[in-house]
Amino acid sequence: MSIWTDCSAQLLAKLISQFCTEGLLEPVDNRLDLGAVSYTFDATRGGFGSWRVDPASIRRTTAGILGNDESEVATDPIQFFVEAADVLGVDGPTAAGYVAELTSTLAADVRMAATAVPAADLLELHHTRLEGHLTGHPLLVANKGRLGFSAEDSLRYAPEARTPLHLTWLAVRRGLAEFRGTPDLSEHSVIARELDPPTVEAFRARLDDPDAYVWLPCHPWQLDHVVRTQWARELATGEIVVLGESPDEYLPTQSIRTMVNTTRPDRYQVKLPLKILNTSVYRGIPEHCTLAAPMITQWLRGLWSRDELLQQLGTELLGEVASVTVPHPQLSTHTGIPYQWTETLGCIWRDPVDPRLQDGESVWPLAAVLHPGFTEAALARSGTDSRTWLSHLLSTLLRPLLHLLHHYGITVNPHGENLAVICDASGLPARLVIKDLVDDINISTDPIVARGPEPDSHARVLPRKPWPVLRQYVVDALLLGVLNPLAAQNLIPEATFWSLTRAEVDLYATNHPEYADRLAATALTGETFARYPLNGYRLTLGYTDLDTRPPIPVTGTIPNPLHSAQ
Repeated sequence: MSIWTDCSAQLLAKLISQFCTEGLLEPVDNRLDLGAVSYTFDATRGGFGSWRVDPASIRRTTAGILGNDESEVATDPIQFFVEAADVLGVDGPTAAGYVAELTSTLAADVRMAATAVPAADLLELHHTRLEGHLTGHPLLVANKGRLGFSAEDSLRYAPEARTPLHLTWLAVRRGLAEFRGTPDLSEHSVIARELDPPTVEAFRARLDDPDAYVWLPCHPWQLDHVVRTQWARELATGEIVVLGESPDEYLPTQSIRTMVNTTRPDRYQVKLPLKILNTSVYRGIPEHCTLAAPMITQWLRGLWSRDELLQQLGTELLGEVASVTVPHPQLSTHTGIPYQWTETLGCIWRDPVDPRLQDGESVWPLAAVLHPGFTEAALARSGTDSRTWLSHLLSTLLRPLLHLLHHYGITVNPHGENLAVICDASGLPARLVIKDLVDDINISTDPIVARGPEPDSHARVLPRKPWPVLRQYVVDALLLGVLNPLAAQNLIPEATFWSLTRAEVDLYATNHPEYADRLAATALTGETFARYPLNGYRLTLGYTDLDTRPPIPVTGTIPNPLHSAQ
């Protein structure tokens, strides 16, 4: 079987699995009737009512010219989706847009498969290089859609290209741009940390009055496709000046828009806007996020420094310590403008993880546990059994997250990109790294004495949500998005896996009886959870140009494997 056919079959199986899991399609005896054609397959059922379709088992059946049924092996996700469009209730423009995302995803999967390395070798890679080998969001089928990138762009800027790039620095006149930082950071201190003195001097020489400008890096794709066109007037008048490339090399993380410095890993990570549509939304940076990031970081740092449990667990917070906001002078003042046009310029600087590592420690993004063979390789290196290693992983993940949720009424969005795992010298998961804050922090509607006054009391940035909604971030991002596909690897019996997970929830409840009401409200061991269909969201929403990111609607419930776990 060719690489293309194999990747195509895998994507088709994922598409059928996820569409059935979300209730978008309803198989009868592992058969989907789509009008003139039908598909059959072998599948097992996993946690949360998930479907796991065997790629080698899928067959497509049509009526032959003599009236007899003709059945053949099916490997084409594009053909399947188009044939299912009427049953799914998808209109023509939406079908075309989704086919574009599926095709882009498949092409990226093939590129990755063609350059794959043994899983054991991935353990030798620095975390900045490991990112380019990971396979993407486990639940979203078209997880590498990247509408806006050309084929050449994907070969240059996508994580799996594993091609270092240089960031271009811009100077934007004060009044048009605003710098913000945590109390210990000034503009000059950030620039001095990010750029060597000769580069600073060369950049200053390009400006008539260097101190009249705010400096920030820009992704080269964004510069070419957006800044030089949408901001052409400001470039012509000197309100924006292209200073040049910095000498450091960067690689994109799985999120594409966040860049990590490979020349100097001790320098900041940089989150930059990209006007591409990927995993359901355009990848700009909202103005409220850049403005609030340092303030939110400083507030969370205060909680961290006073919290005995977080200190004891060694949980690391990668703060978003500085930012530059550049609202469009016309579009940002008019209501109803699609957000892809108003989030095109700015940046957020984030703490690097490397200086936080102690002797003998290593770190990798949580998404790595879903890469084929990675967890087995990590297990083999540690020399422990599967149950012990997974127990360490679950305690590393859940103890700080349960504490943040129930002690402070705070949740992050703990999916595979936003969390990283620090392993000790023996290779056992030991500490958690949390990042991507202002975009994904939510707090309880109920005021919590322990978290003190929120920093956005006058101009709200952090969404306030009731406990059952707050817990969904843990459910959807971590339990469904990471732990359920990890459980499907059968490193230990699946029932045992969920028992270990439940044990962490029960342990927290036992140790904190004072939070009985909050634990009852989050109901992490309840019978069901609300279902938020990530793939159905895109098909329902279509590709209409919206002025905001709408919430994903609830469509029924899903069974909770923690409920019956013993």
